[in-house]
Amino acid sequence: MIPNPLQEIQRQLTTYENKMLHEVEKRKKMLETIHIQQQAAAKNLIHYLTLRGEDICALQESLHIEGLSSLASSESHIHRQLQAVLQQLGTIYQPQELDECSFEYSSHQIREKSSQLFGQKTDTVIPFIMVTFDASFTDDDELIQKLLLVGMNVARINCAHDEESTWIRLIDQLKRACHKTGLSCKIYFDLAGPKIRTNLINKGSEKGKVKVKEGDLIWLAEETAGYDSDDIVISPNEPGIVAMLKKGERVYIDDGIIKGIIESNTKKGAALRLIRISSDKHQIKDGKGINFPDSDISIASLTDFDKACLPFICKHADMVGYSFVKNCTDLAELQQALLQITATPPNIILKIETPQAVKNLPGLLLRGMQQPVFGVMIARGDLAVEIGFERMGEIQEEILWICESAHVPVVWATQVLENLNKSGIATRSEITDAAHAAMAECVMINKGGHTVKVIETLKDILHRIAGHHIKKRFTFRQLSIAKNFMMVPVVD
Repeated sequence: MIPNPLQEIQRQLTTYENKMLHEVEKRKKMLETIHIQQQAAAKNLIHYLTLRGEDICALQESLHIEGLSSLASSESHIHRQLQAVLQQLGTIYQPQELDECSFEYSSHQIREKSSQLFGQKTDTVIPFIMVTFDASFTDDDELIQKLLLVGMNVARINCAHDEESTWIRLIDQLKRACHKTGLSCKIYFDLAGPKIRTNLINKGSEKGKVKVKEGDLIWLAEETAGYDSDDIVISPNEPGIVAMLKKGERVYIDDGIIKGIIESNTKKGAALRLIRISSDKHQIKDGKGINFPDSDISIASLTDFDKACLPFICKHADMVGYSFVKNCTDLAELQQALLQITATPPNIILKIETPQAVKNLPGLLLRGMQQPVFGVMIARGDLAVEIGFERMGEIQEEILWICESAHVPVVWATQVLENLNKSGIATRSEITDAAHAAMAECVMINKGGHTVKVIETLKDILHRIAGHHIKKRFTFRQLSIAKNFMMVPVVD
C-alpha cells in the first residue's frame, strides 16, 4: 500500500515537534536564568536549533509540493509555524498548547529590542545606520549635523583609537548637533579587545615598516636575541603568544593580505614562511593585525585596557561592543565588570569575529538573554580572516538566522561601501554586498572621506531591496552550529 504523502508529512512534523518540546524541557533549569522578557525567545532559539540539527531538505520539498509552508523564513517563530502546518493537516491543539511565539509576536519583539538598542528612526523601511567617528570630526562641526540629517542613528567610537579627551570632544559635538537638528543619536563604544598587532623589533623597526617578498622566512619572537641584523623579527603586542604556535599553522598579517605558515617553533622563536602577498606593496608595517586561525591562543577577551575604559563608557555610552568575545565565561566577566560600576550599564553588543564565537553562538545568546536586551555584530573583517574568506557568505547567513530565532538585533559591519567611502566611487561587488545588509537591523559604516555620500547611497540601495529580501526560500540542511549545540550535555 502506497503511504499517503500528507500523512507521512504529518508524522515527520509531529516527530520534530516532540523533539523541540523535549529539548526545551531538558533545559528547564537553565531557562530559569533567562530574563522574563527573553523567555519566549530563548525557547524559540532552542526549537530552531533542534530543527536545524536535522537535515529536513527532503521534508521541505514535500511540503512545497503539497502547497504547504516549507518552514523557510520562519526562524523567529519556528514552532508556531510548524504547528500551523500540522493544523492544516488535521492536528487539533488546545489553545494553551499553541506556542505564544507567533509571527506577529516575534516581529514586534525584534522591532522593540532594536528600538531599545538603536533608538528611533524616521525611515522605518530600512535598517538603522551606525557611523564610525574619527578624530578628524572634532575639526568639522557641520559634518556631524549632515550625518544626522542624512540618516545616522548611532555614533560609533572605537576605544582602540585616540583617548578620552578626544572621545569626550566627539560626544560633546554630537550632543550639540543633536540639539541643533532636533534629531537623536545613540552612542556606541567598541572595546579594543586583545587585537594582536605587528611590532617590528629588528630590521625595519626605525621606519616602522620593512619590505618582504613571497618565500621569505621571517620570525615571530618576544626579543631580538640570537638574530642577525638583517632578520625580520615581529613581536606580537600580546606576550606569550609565540610559545602557543605550532608547526604547520597558518598566520595572516594585515587583514589577510600576507599569509604565512609556521615551519618550526623553538625557544628562539617561530619561523614563519611567507607564501602569499596579495598587495602591490610588499611590506609589513607596525600596528597591522595578526590572525592565527589554526592556533589555540589563550588570552583574555577583556583586557586591562578594556577594564580601564569601562567607567568612561558607562558614563557616556548607550551600548558597548565586546571585541573578540569567545564564550559564555568571557561574556559573564564583562557583565559582572559593568555591574560593579553601575546598576544600569550600557547594553552589550557581542562582536562575532572569531571561530570560537561562531561555534559558541547559541550559548552566548542564551547567556546574553539574562539581560532584557542585547545585540550581535557580525564583525566581518577579522571573522573572514579567521574562518577563511570563502566561508564568509555561509557563516554570515547562519549568524543572521540564529540571531533571528533568538529575536536578537544584528549589526552588519565591516567594509560596507568602503571603496566608495575612501575614493568616492563604489565597486559593483560592494553594491551587491550592501544590499545584503537589508537582512540586518543595523548597518555599520567605517570612517572615510565620503561618509555622507555613503549613507545616501546605502539608503537608496536598501530602499530598492526592501521589498525583495524576505522573498527568498531557504532549505534547512543540517546546520553544524545547531548540531554541536544539541550534542552538548545538559547539566542540571
